[in-house]
Amino acid sequence: MDVKTWWARRIDRHDWLGLRLTLAALAAALILIPFSVIAMLVVSRWEPLRALDQRVAEALYTFARARPGWVDAVQTWTDVFAPTPLRITVVLLAVLLWWRGSRRVALWAVTTIAAGGALGLLLKLLFGRDRPAFLDPVSSAPGYSFPSGHAMTAALASAVLLLMLLPLTDRLPYRRLVRAAMWAAALAVALGTGLSRVALGVHWTSDVLGGWIAGIAVVAATAAAFETWRGAAHRPITEGLREAQPATH
Repeated sequence: MDVKTWWARRIDRHDWLGLRLTLAALAAALILIPFSVIAMLVVSRWEPLRALDQRVAEALYTFARARPGWVDAVQTWTDVFAPTPLRITVVLLAVLLWWRGSRRVALWAVTTIAAGGALGLLLKLLFGRDRPAFLDPVSSAPGYSFPSGHAMTAALASAVLLLMLLPLTDRLPYRRLVRAAMWAAALAVALGTGLSRVALGVHWTSDVLGGWIAGIAVVAATAAAFETWRGAAHRPITEGLREAQPATH
């Protein structure tokens, strides 16, 4: 293979697939940099990070202990947007996409959510970080702590659902307003779910940050691979539902 020619295609602005693939792969790599930094700080038990994690955990625990109603509300949020409900939602939408004829996008969605789950479990086993421990906890969770599986899945699933659903807004009135609401909902699910884990005392702040970053990195990486698969059609992922619409003349 001519390496020079291969690289020229990767950065040629007239080569749609090559440039898109390069940018997507670069985005995934850049996203992984902050995750790697946090992971190294966790492994090395960097004192400033440990102190920050401990202070936030203790402050939120003290706040929660005095407010049972707050704990119930946060627990409900974290249960509703737990990994299993979010994965089921993605799979159900993927089934709809498959039925409507958008089979490659459906496969991308299922592959992405499955890859995220497998990676999250592998990372937890690899780092083996203990969860926060309190004498009288307000909530509990099994397994290791880093990265947060709830935060990772919430970020990943929110991004996947957003990419698949945005095309539905093309012909809606007030399209910009609807899209802004969808973006806000996706961010609320991702951010709220991650923060709920810290609020309940079952994760450190750095666990949640690592989960968010890892989730977005998985989406970026699978999107880069997916662009290669669909490159001949010159169709981005966000055409998932649109491409399954019957043609009009």
